[in-house]
Amino acid sequence: MELQVPDVPLLKIFSFLDAFSLLQASQVNRGWNRVAENDQLWRSLCLKKWSLCNFSGCLGSQTWKRLFLQQTKLEHRMAAVKNALFSYGPMAYLSGCGHTVGAQEKSVLCTVSSKHKLYAWDVQEGTMIWSSPVQQSSIMRLATLPQMHLAFTVDLEGTVKVWNCQDEDALATLTMPWTCFSLEICLTNDGPFLMVGNAEGDIYTLTVPELRGVSKVNAFKYSVDLLHCSPDKKWIFASGTHQNILPVVFLTESLLKPSEGKSPLSLSIPFSSCCRACWAPRRTSRITVMYRRGSCKKTGFTTFELMAKRMGDRTDMQARQIATFLLPLHMESPIWMGVGDGNTVVFESGPSLFLFTISGHLLQRFEDHQRTIGNLWVDPVHVLTTSTDDSLHLYMWDEEGRYPHLKSCCHLEHVGNDPAPNIL
Repeated sequence: MELQVPDVPLLKIFSFLDAFSLLQASQVNRGWNRVAENDQLWRSLCLKKWSLCNFSGCLGSQTWKRLFLQQTKLEHRMAAVKNALFSYGPMAYLSGCGHTVGAQEKSVLCTVSSKHKLYAWDVQEGTMIWSSPVQQSSIMRLATLPQMHLAFTVDLEGTVKVWNCQDEDALATLTMPWTCFSLEICLTNDGPFLMVGNAEGDIYTLTVPELRGVSKVNAFKYSVDLLHCSPDKKWIFASGTHQNILPVVFLTESLLKPSEGKSPLSLSIPFSSCCRACWAPRRTSRITVMYRRGSCKKTGFTTFELMAKRMGDRTDMQARQIATFLLPLHMESPIWMGVGDGNTVVFESGPSLFLFTISGHLLQRFEDHQRTIGNLWVDPVHVLTTSTDDSLHLYMWDEEGRYPHLKSCCHLEHVGNDPAPNIL
């Protein structure tokens, strides 16, 4: 490279390169390396690749090149969990659900409206791509199975339906004998199964998509309000919000392959008044429970480690409490919660978002919403909050340091009568 190209024309030439070519050019010599580090080049690449994002909250003191590389790394992590089930309240997010545009998969968000309808939205375009017919009763619960491009609903009358979010009619329908309060999908080596908890304390296990019965277990005297399958599909956590109920953890296999005359293998967790629970995504036998107790309704979090050992012809199950803490009385009690790596818990309180260690040490507080946070969704890559004013905020996990922490990324607001959100 005897020829020395001046910086200005070289910068213009480099502006036509993609990121990989620019990184290669930076290794030619010191002069090219200096020009290839130009912040405007990497800013252009960021805006070209992620045109819908506002990076003002993400950049901080770092360079645009470092931000580009970090975002690309996050995309690889997102790809690793893209078929995970993300659901919260009346929404369920199918990442890479199989709807295609050219060679690219769309990301599709399923939502439920007060008009008794199920909707599917193209996240990138912000447009509705499908809606169900109006249902006879309010849809109470929603779950998704991205690997089979399916959504599951249960309404106020106990009618369970399977949808492919393309056809007008449901693929399968099953009317349960009682009102259903919980819905969970479990994708195992033997195939997918749907678990439904009802008002009588029963847990039904059904095949997918046919909704044929596999097993029925009476877990409580009261309703089954919470059903959560562990990330490795080994455990099923079940609980009600009644103060006299102790949560129960089942071995999933004993629900999927019931033995005649034998009760499924289970373990009661000695902690009543449970109102939420979340499995740690990377510590598959660790679960954090949120509870409320006493006349003041004190809110606390307790984390358990579960173990199962084969002892001859029987299995011994144990739950060991590893951490617990109470929130201050002045703090508004949260409704939603999630966990990070197993050592942190994230929850809302009014319009604020908090990140604590499982032992009760405050790590972060965010105040990105003007009104009360109405829903919270947590996965290994993102934390998503929505508020009562129809605004949405996206955070991403950063694992540098002793504990993972959150970075604020973008904010969306619903403006006027426009059904599509606006990115701010």
